[in-house]
Amino acid sequence: MVTRGAARQAASMGLLLALAVVLNIAEGMLPVLPAMPPGVRLGLSNIVVLYCVMILGGKEALTIGLLKSGFVLLTRGAAAGFISFCGGILSILVMAAVSKSRKISILWKSICGAMAHNLGQLLAAALYLKSGMAFYYLPVLLVSAVMMGTATAVLTKVMMPALSRIAKKGPHPE
Repeated sequence: MVTRGAARQAASMGLLLALAVVLNIAEGMLPVLPAMPPGVRLGLSNIVVLYCVMILGGKEALTIGLLKSGFVLLTRGAAAGFISFCGGILSILVMAAVSKSRKISILWKSICGAMAHNLGQLLAAALYLKSGMAFYYLPVLLVSAVMMGTATAVLTKVMMPALSRIAKKGPHPE
């Protein structure tokens, strides 16, 4: 028998996943930011993942990350799904690790996650292409990770009250 708490958690996770998917789709509809390097995206769906890491925990964040990668697999194909999986999982693991310290701000958690995400995607691309040439793009992606990680942190702080209502969890951190 499913308890009321388990049903509520499943519903909350479903709503958070739906929000992550909608943010991913909405971001795909936005025009490419002027003067941004190829492949650099804001990563709006990472707002939900960052929230999960900070408030719900690593297990829930991994669940959302895996399901997000599954969505990418279904909508964009195997290569994109594999790259999304590698970037997303490494990002979540790094954010969960740095979140163990209460002294690290949401800004640094987000930036570390964005850097790990880009590194994971480059690792996946190198494996997929069977070439280390992808790593020549690393400096560009690390700089962009600082910018996009900052934007994600700011948006997460703004959305924290609404996300907390969805997940029925307490007050937002920091």
